[in-house]
Amino acid sequence: MRSLFHLAFNVRDLDGARRFYGDTLGCQEGRSAPTWVDYDFFGHQISLHIGEPFATARTGVVGEHMVPMPHFGVILELADWQALAARLKSHAVQFVIEPTLRFEGQPGEQWTMFFVDPFGNPMEIKGFKSLETLYNA
Repeated sequence: MRSLFHLAFNVRDLDGARRFYGDTLGCQEGRSAPTWVDYDFFGHQISLHIGEPFATARTGVVGEHMVPMPHFGVILELADWQALAARLKSHAVQFVIEPTLRFEGQPGEQWTMFFVDPFGNPMEIKGFKSLETLYNA
């Protein structure tokens, strides 16, 4: 079964959203209306609607870090993750967790980075050498 993920959430203004999701993240814009815009978020659909974003708090424990909850993101192959990390750094994105390797040498070894959009919506982007190892325990 092939499926794509869809997530709709609020941003405070569409021009700022376009700058971040289009220019900074490099996502392709899709359909839009005066109150929302769709993006191809690394092969999945996100819909950004004008409104007040979800409240978040750093309540998620991941290793030695407290991460914002709730959050969303995507899992990329390592080369794509590295390219995105470089792109975000070149756009001076402030990281909640800088691009880093975790669980080194263990099942589920992965690279991760956490950041928020200009509206406070947190996201985590993970990178794996092989997506086949995503669920290794």
